[in-house]
Parts: sequence; C-alpha cells; structure tokens
Amino acid sequence: MPTRFLNFLSWALLIFLMSLLLSTSTPPLTDEVEQARTYTRQIEFDYVEWMLNAFGVKLQQGAAGLPGYLDREARKQVVTEYLRVTRQILEGEYALQRIYADAGIADKDSAAAALRAELDRNYARQNQLAPLAEAILQDQVTQALSDLGLTSFGQPMPSVLYHSTPVPNALIVSRRSVIEQIANISITADLTVDEQELLESRVDKKMDASSLVVPIGGVGVYPTMVMQTTSLTWLVNTIAHEWMHNYLTWHALGVNYDTTPELRTMNETTASIAGNEVGQYVIEQFYPELLTTAPGTLGLVSFPLDHPNPNDLPRPPFDFRAEMHLTRITVDALLAKGRIEQAEAYMIERQQYFLRNGYLLRKLNQAYFAFYGAYADVPGGPAGEDPVGPAVRALREQSASLADFIHHIAWMNSFADLQAALVDP
Repeated sequence: MPTRFLNFLSWALLIFLMSLLLSTSTPPLTDEVEQARTYTRQIEFDYVEWMLNAFGVKLQQGAAGLPGYLDREARKQVVTEYLRVTRQILEGEYALQRIYADAGIADKDSAAAALRAELDRNYARQNQLAPLAEAILQDQVTQALSDLGLTSFGQPMPSVLYHSTPVPNALIVSRRSVIEQIANISITADLTVDEQELLESRVDKKMDASSLVVPIGGVGVYPTMVMQTTSLTWLVNTIAHEWMHNYLTWHALGVNYDTTPELRTMNETTASIAGNEVGQYVIEQFYPELLTTAPGTLGLVSFPLDHPNPNDLPRPPFDFRAEMHLTRITVDALLAKGRIEQAEAYMIERQQYFLRNGYLLRKLNQAYFAFYGAYADVPGGPAGEDPVGPAVRALREQSASLADFIHHIAWMNSFADLQAALVDP
C-alpha cells in the first residue's frame, strides 16, 4: 500500500479520533461521580484544551517531516540530550521549591534569581529539543510495534502520537465496604497536600466513601499524555502502554473499560504487559547500552520514595510488593466480614509500617487499592488475590507471541471470556 495513502489514512484517523474524544472525553456521570464533583468542578483538568494544543504540536511535527534527516546515532544523541535537560529542569524546580520553603531565607527572590535564570535557559533548550525527541521516540515505538506484529498494513492504528507535559492527578473514590472504584476524576496537579487532604475529607464525609488523590504517569487521550521523566525505559514503556489503550478503544475490551472492575483490570494489565514488552524491544534495538539494568523491575504506576539501603537494616531487604499483597488480602478478609472500621484501622497501621521501612505512602485506604490494584502485570502487590491479573498473565504465557495475545484478548467482553480462553484456548 503506498506510503502517501497510509499517511493520509493515519491523519484521517487522527482527526476522527480527536472529534470522538472531544465529544466523549467526559464519561457519562453517575450519581456517585456527581456527588464527588461537588468538590472538584473548579479544579478539574481540561482535557479538551490539552488535546487541541497537543494536536497542534503534532501537526507541526508532521509538517516538518521530523526526524527523517537524522541518522541512528544522531537520533540517540537528541533523545539523550533531551533527557539530560529534563533532569536539570526537574532538579532546578526542586531546588526552587526548597528555597521558598526555607524560613531561614529572608529575600527568596534574590536567592532564587540565578536559579530562575538557569531554569529559563533550560526551558528554552527543552522546547527546542522536545518536538524532535518526541518524533524520534514515536518512530522507534512504531518500528517496535511493526516488528512485533501489532500493525495493519505496516502501520499501527492509530498512529503513535504522544506529548510530554505535566499531567493531572486523579481523585479516586471507592466504597468503604468493598474495594471498588466508583469514581475517577482528573484534577489539576497543583493542589498542595493540605488541599488534597481537605478534598478527600469532604468527599469521604459526603459520600461515606474512601477517597485518595493519586499521581498518574500517563493518560490514553489522543495524542496520549505522558509525564515528563528522566528515565528512558519508563518513558518508552509508558508511550507503548498509553498507545495500547488507544488501540483497545477500537475493540471490545477497550469499549467496555468501565463496565466492570474485572474489565478495567483486564485493560490495565494488558496495557502494562504490552507496554513493558514493546518498551523492552525499543531499548534492545535502539539503546542496548541501557540493558545493564534488570528488565521488568520498573512499574508504570507506583513510584515509592526513599528506598532504604538493605545494608543499613538489621533484617532482610523489605519486600514492598509482598507486604502490600499481604495487606490487601487482610483488608479484603476484614471487609468481607463487615469489619470496616477494623480494616481501616489496620490500613493506618500498615501505612506507618511502610513508612518505617522507607516507603512514603501519604494514605493507605480502600481507594488506594481500588486504583493500584488494577495494574496486575506483576504477581503480588496491591491486587491481592484478585484472579483477573493472574488470568491475563496466564493468557500471555500460553500465547505464541505478544501480537497473538493482544489480538485474542482485545475482543473479549467479560472476565468469563478470559476464563473460557484459558480452559479452551
């Protein structure tokens, strides 16, 4: 099929996706979501504005024909430089926050002047590099998808398009009596910890629910939104993860994303498995020097802070996933017996236990498990004994390839379909 026709088809699909997402980016609101939105309407993230801006950026990149004129080594240098500048920016922004949080610095503006000037230079440099770096990584993920058989007529559908920007947070609401996500509302990321706590307490009181404001790494709008990062491995994994959500949107599994908790877990676990495998392929093909680190150790969602040095502890290294797995199992058992208050007291104790072992979890509650438990591509962790994640992983193991796995699970309408596939593949 001629390349020009494929490009036309890809852009036509992009325009159609944009119109579809702009008209349906806000899901149908249930009474429970509306109750939560009583406190979020003024701070909700504007996806329509973001997608229009990102769409403009991608049109400019497409018109410029980036990055066809660069050879393999030059492409690697652009991506490396972009990540280096991004690291300098993140470190500079953190240093700026420390200056304004330090009560001992009287003239904060003067103390921050040189740092602000350096940040302005880095912002300008990042703006120069970002379009080219994004285009390069889009091409590399596209090549990986093609090599792995996840394309139609040699092209991924939809095209791989992403844009790195600060991403919103999400207000997650779960029932208290059972771990079940009943609301997921995107809100601006600039709320202070005090403001997050106030929002959660208001929602909890109004709905007799459990809520939590969580950070997210990416969003499957189109072009997809990906958090700024200095980790190339995490970045390519997430680009592929969010593309997979776009791909599944055209199939039964994605259409039914919010139909049941089981389907949500099937979606997220599938996207995580695919993202990790595609991302690993990109690193192997284009950045093999990064393979010195162990594959599969980087998650897409949870970013624990202040990992302890096992050599400083008078006991074996703390196994975060195993301990979180035990916590979830215990909480589920207590809730199943109707012991809500006991389960909540236990989670508070466990949150302090994680903190003592170097893991800063601001809050551990039903909403935490309702959100993080859906990402079950790795055994253990916050999914507990939920059978959905292991079933998705089992289907991947019995599939001849990643493409076979995706093509099979993409058309499933229920967890029962997945179970049947394992019994009779």
